[in-house]
Amino acid sequence: MSQRFPGIFLLAAVFVIAVCGLIYELIAASLSSYLLGGSVTQFSIVIGVFLSAMGLGSYLTRFVEKGLSDAFIAIQIGIGLSGGFSAGILLFTFVALPAYLPVLVGVLTVTGTLVGMEIPILIRILRSQEALRLTVSNVLALDYLGALLASCAFPLFFVPYLGMLRTSFLFGMINVGVAAVGIRVMAHMLGNKRMLAISAAASGIVLAVGFAGSGMFTSFAENVLYQDDIILARQTPYQRIVVTRWRNDVRMFIDGGLQFSSVDEHRYHESLVHPALSALPGAARALILGGGDGMAAREVLKHPGIQTIDLVDLDAEVVRLFRERPALAGLSDNALSNPRVRTHIQDAGKFLEESVEFWDVIFLDLPDPNNLSLARLYTKSFYKLVSQHLNAGGIAVTQATSPFYAPEAFWCVAKTWTETKIGPEGGDSFYVYPYHVYVPSFGDWGFVMASKRKIDTGMLKLGKSIPLKFLTDETLPTLFIFPKDNGPIQDVMSNRLDDEILVKYYRQGWRRFGS
Repeated sequence: MSQRFPGIFLLAAVFVIAVCGLIYELIAASLSSYLLGGSVTQFSIVIGVFLSAMGLGSYLTRFVEKGLSDAFIAIQIGIGLSGGFSAGILLFTFVALPAYLPVLVGVLTVTGTLVGMEIPILIRILRSQEALRLTVSNVLALDYLGALLASCAFPLFFVPYLGMLRTSFLFGMINVGVAAVGIRVMAHMLGNKRMLAISAAASGIVLAVGFAGSGMFTSFAENVLYQDDIILARQTPYQRIVVTRWRNDVRMFIDGGLQFSSVDEHRYHESLVHPALSALPGAARALILGGGDGMAAREVLKHPGIQTIDLVDLDAEVVRLFRERPALAGLSDNALSNPRVRTHIQDAGKFLEESVEFWDVIFLDLPDPNNLSLARLYTKSFYKLVSQHLNAGGIAVTQATSPFYAPEAFWCVAKTWTETKIGPEGGDSFYVYPYHVYVPSFGDWGFVMASKRKIDTGMLKLGKSIPLKFLTDETLPTLFIFPKDNGPIQDVMSNRLDDEILVKYYRQGWRRFGS
């Protein structure tokens, strides 16, 4: 065997193991965000622990003085097992055990330590192949290139098409595959070839079984997490969608959070849509940001004066499911197939930045601001962008989380609208009208209506021909009345892009109730 060929193999291995190492890190961070929420927090914990463990691994290689090739093969097998089973271990821990964070730190420490040992040992093996300067530059270049490929392929291909468990097992098998090829290529350099070969074969079989059973294990875990029967589960590039059913109640969860229950969603969607359209009976053009399930569009379509609805949602899979699946499309009365509805698969902010159109009414049917990425859609800069697409006298409405469970967050949203400067000179402000409704699945839920003109909410009337299940002319004005123990909070700050205080308010509020 030539001395050159092992060197080529080891350089190629650098690229492969760099991809694997970053994939394990991304899986742990993404899965923790899905299970626990707070993506910034979870990614910060995972990156910090994993990098620290890599530093520990790099330090420990100083004690490996002999058998470097054997050590490299053994490390690959160890990473394949620890990284390959990492997603399964974390999911099982969340479902069955109360100590998720210690297990997460343990998994990251083991995998990160082994990953940190790879490059130093590879460089020491490669020293005998070529000049050290060239060796180090080649290793680092391939390592960074592999990290780039992993960071791009993970959200675009592996998560939506394989899911996190299968991806985890797949890359575990790839690490073991590197070990298997290394056993053959570096046979003359190994001192314990037989034991390493047996370990690699056994590890590969175990990981392959895990890969084959990933679907069943995911279904089992989700059946434990969700009380009702799961009728649909999808992993998209953006989120995990789960739809459940119990008798006549269909529920949709995104990343574990309840989005709607079909038995009472009409309360939420009627309250989101009809107060604004009652205040603006001549509205002809409506924009819905979010609302890919089509239910807000269903309510807007009840107004015969509406000529066009533009619906903007980031996730094409949500729109496709609620347009094409009869059981889901029926929940919105097939609103997404209505010729008056035009769907746009795009980020809401980017859509507004690129659009030159104006609308009479804009509905922000967005997820709760539980992380920084979502909270940017509740900032003064975003609300100003919304105002630039409202016709004169136009109205915008946003869902604004619970004024009971997270009162600081709710009143922060209201204050942010109040402090948003609009008009040609930026000297005018919105007229702001907070309101709320009781939705059994969520509790007391809040909305904020912002208008370019003053509205007498006590005089609002619903159209006589509009079929509604919940709202009446008598109940509509009462939505704008808050009880004494749930009234405005004056000392909250507004939410700005450079200081997204809303996330802090939101988490503090829901944490008080153990959510």
